Amino acid sequence: MGKIQLLSEHIANQIAAGEVVERPSSVVKELVENSIDADSTRIDVTIEEGGLQLIRVSDNGSGMALEDCELAFQRHATSKIATTKDLFSIRTLGFRGEALPSIASVSRLTCVTSSSDDGLGRKIFIEGGTIRTVEETAASRGTDVSVKDLFYNTPARLKYMKTIQTELGHVSDFMYRLALAHPGIAFSLKHNGNVLLQSLGNGDLLQVIAAIYGTAIGKQMIPIQVESLDYTISGFMAKPEMTRANRGGISTIVNGRYVRNFALNQALMQGYHTLLPINRFPVAVLQIGMDPALVDVNVHPSKLEVRFSKEAELTSLIESEVKRMLGRQVLIPQGAKPTAPKGAYVQEQLELTRAIEPVGKSATLQPMPPIKSMDIEREQPFSSKVKQESESLDVPVLPHIKEAVSPYQPVTAYEKTPVLRSPLIEPRINVSGSDSSIRTRGTSPNQGYSSGGANPRSVSIQQQRRTNEAFMELLPSNADSEAGKLPVFPRLDPIGQMHGTYLVAQNEEGLYLIDQHAAHERINYEYFYERFGNPAEASQELLVPITLEFTPSEAGVIEEKLSLFEQAGVFMESFGGHTFLVRAHPHWFPDGEEKEIVEEMCEWVLSEKKAVDVAKLREKAAIMCSCKASIKANHSLSVLEMETLIDRLSGCRNPYTCPHGRPIVVSFTTYELEKMFKRVM
Repeated sequence: MGKIQLLSEHIANQIAAGEVVERPSSVVKELVENSIDADSTRIDVTIEEGGLQLIRVSDNGSGMALEDCELAFQRHATSKIATTKDLFSIRTLGFRGEALPSIASVSRLTCVTSSSDDGLGRKIFIEGGTIRTVEETAASRGTDVSVKDLFYNTPARLKYMKTIQTELGHVSDFMYRLALAHPGIAFSLKHNGNVLLQSLGNGDLLQVIAAIYGTAIGKQMIPIQVESLDYTISGFMAKPEMTRANRGGISTIVNGRYVRNFALNQALMQGYHTLLPINRFPVAVLQIGMDPALVDVNVHPSKLEVRFSKEAELTSLIESEVKRMLGRQVLIPQGAKPTAPKGAYVQEQLELTRAIEPVGKSATLQPMPPIKSMDIEREQPFSSKVKQESESLDVPVLPHIKEAVSPYQPVTAYEKTPVLRSPLIEPRINVSGSDSSIRTRGTSPNQGYSSGGANPRSVSIQQQRRTNEAFMELLPSNADSEAGKLPVFPRLDPIGQMHGTYLVAQNEEGLYLIDQHAAHERINYEYFYERFGNPAEASQELLVPITLEFTPSEAGVIEEKLSLFEQAGVFMESFGGHTFLVRAHPHWFPDGEEKEIVEEMCEWVLSEKKAVDVAKLREKAAIMCSCKASIKANHSLSVLEMETLIDRLSGCRNPYTCPHGRPIVVSFTTYELEKMFKRVM
């Protein structure tokens, strides 16, 4: 006899359930997406014991006709596609016709539905995939599906379920994504009687973001709105000071469907570029609209992964728009604020409303109940330790600052102070139409500061203004039309140095702390990045070559990439075996760090698993050079050197973060300081 036989309908449904119904969150996803497809304006989700005991989804959508109630639980029964052509233009969230029968095969399911307003509906009860009862019942318009005892008849699947809190986390996370994808729908989520999510459904995406992530993040969101011939992108992204330890804060929504796509996430990250610290990720909600023919959503059983026809165009559009919007912001994070008193939640919501008004949206925020669910991170942009240090700052602790800022101290007293390294002093911006260069105190890297002439502080301010004006003139042509809208780095007057690490500055707005190493690193990074644009012209041949040794496998990779190093200005050749000689490198490599920089460049090339881009190599080399050439912590600076550092920083294209994404400047407004000292209540 033959060994091949047809599987029964029951076993086939259970096998299909293994693909569609992975955990309780899968059930919630399929049922809520069906409710969205039914044009619901209110969807309520109730779960018990992480969803293993009960999952109930009720909506006020179109419901099902009486004759469709039983047919909906047959495999591959759907109202959303009819022909093969429909597969290439999917406009709904569900279309396979597998969700309901798969869920019913591994649970005890009850469905009550009605498609009319006459109060008459139909109730169906299915146990383990078998229809037990079908009867008419009283029901309002919409559908109410209850799933009890999930995986009761598949003990192997039930055995590998995680803890209740873990399963609850997956359910909550997906409900948050759906609320972000459809702000026009009022969602609610309850677990064991506790409200975890409640959105108003008024279409205000920013309000949903504030309800999920907290008002602190809601206040720091930047709107995005851009269109092309094929795509429409809208949403919000957080300022770089609001980051997460993983990509969980990134929500990418395509035609109303939450998807996971590595290329889109990378485009967003590239838009932030050096504004994010290492291993930190932004909070962002991107809603992408496109013709359904440009995206294939039928490549994954749970439809969480999609494939784009014009992916390169889409990622380029996202990256450029993120860069453009971040370039129009003043990205100086504020210091730690005093803890808000209890009962101030309504006031906090009103402040969020005022913060949203300049964006151009109508202020429609209403006070919302606080989220009582999982531990939603509400990260502070500044540590409490620094707050304590700033509050305990006292003049007697730093007597040299008092002397340095004395108006009667002659400038010549600082001539013996070591001058900052050459990248800080060398001219960077040539004023068009003249041979002169904007130079910050000193005509050459080795020349000291002049003690004669005008008042140093007034000269510093004039130079800073001239630097800003010249920088604005040199903006790329595509930004010329918006040059007047770009933020200008605030004018800062240094008043001292704390712990030899942080510069203390002020202006009419308040107090500023500047990380001197991060500031100098940003200045050097932009300096070296420009130099790496023409590295071969600046390469010098070495009298004594630098010797590098690698393992056999590493040597093979390096030998294949020798031309890549030449494009970065580093000329190497094989010296036999696993040894290489560096014959030449750019003459502006930091003194004494040349070998280490080349070694780090080689290590980066070896660690890259994908194709190595010469632009990336130049950028990495510029970051290495800038870090090694910058002043370090515990390095005392004179007042003139502080002014020089601030002036040069104000001329940078991005004066807010170092190349590694750490903040350079942190501000404390006068109002915040007065609140700390209880001058205002």
